[in-house]
Amino acid sequence: HGADIRVGVSVDQLAARALGEQTRFPSLEVGCEQGSQAGNCDSGYSCAYSANIAWRTESSPVAKETNPKLVFERLFLDGAEKGEKERTKRMLTKKSLLDFVLEDANSLQNKLGGNDRRKMDEYLTSVRELEQRIERAQKNTHPIPVPEYQMPKDGPKDYKEHLRMMADMVVLAFQTDVTRISTFVFANEGSSRGYAEIGVPEGHHDLSHHEGNAEKLHKIHKINLFHVEQLAYMIDKMQKIQEGDRTLLDNSMIVYGSGLGDGNRHNHDDLPVLLLGKGGGSIKSSRYLKYPAETPMANLYLSMLDRLGIPTEKFADSSGRLDKLS
Repeated sequence: HGADIRVGVSVDQLAARALGEQTRFPSLEVGCEQGSQAGNCDSGYSCAYSANIAWRTESSPVAKETNPKLVFERLFLDGAEKGEKERTKRMLTKKSLLDFVLEDANSLQNKLGGNDRRKMDEYLTSVRELEQRIERAQKNTHPIPVPEYQMPKDGPKDYKEHLRMMADMVVLAFQTDVTRISTFVFANEGSSRGYAEIGVPEGHHDLSHHEGNAEKLHKIHKINLFHVEQLAYMIDKMQKIQEGDRTLLDNSMIVYGSGLGDGNRHNHDDLPVLLLGKGGGSIKSSRYLKYPAETPMANLYLSMLDRLGIPTEKFADSSGRLDKLS
């Protein structure tokens, strides 16, 4: 509750630790709704739970970027406009500042109590990871071609446009191999966003507590369809990008879904999950697979980690691998 956060390392960050050295950015976290990293939200739990799906430690989320212009600049323009010498100079300045922060924080840590020491550990972990990103950026000095992309000066006001621009950023990142791992949050958990553009002005969260009302269920259906149409936009773009004899989609694994099977019951079983892409030919697509009740979602993640060359004995509440995928 509140500041007392306990989750676990998310599968994307586990993969980023293993593969991140191969690309300029270990992972990319994007979304279309900002969210608080502190305070109480649904049922008194920390807002960090509802705003983040990427977690570097059990209590440290990786905040998502919601402005597509800033994502584009971060991926492709850092150092391109001012030149590599200026970029290297900025990197060295950041590195020296981090060294100072680490030295100061380490000396303070011995004077703290248990709870404060835990918070300091989380802070130091974030600082060390920033330090590693700077070192990685110094090694990856080869220029990345800046893609031709028409970016608006201001953030998109239209939600559909916002979703599609963020999808463009993810696809461009994969296409140029600046990263191989990304999370994309269409909307935060418990979002009260309305969808007037599709005839649903009511808030999503309130509608999800439908109590079996046919009109509310119809409106939830329209919201779900809208979201899947935006997913289809991204998948279609990936399908049209050739990579040798395959496409970018063929060489990818995209998981789309929700943490709840039914918002009205808040149940965590029978989840609506799509697995898109062929994992480099290791996944047979265009099928509906039904698994026994209470099969852990983590079993899917273990199966995906295997295909990434990151065999893992156990992840979260996993009980084994998913069969039937290949």
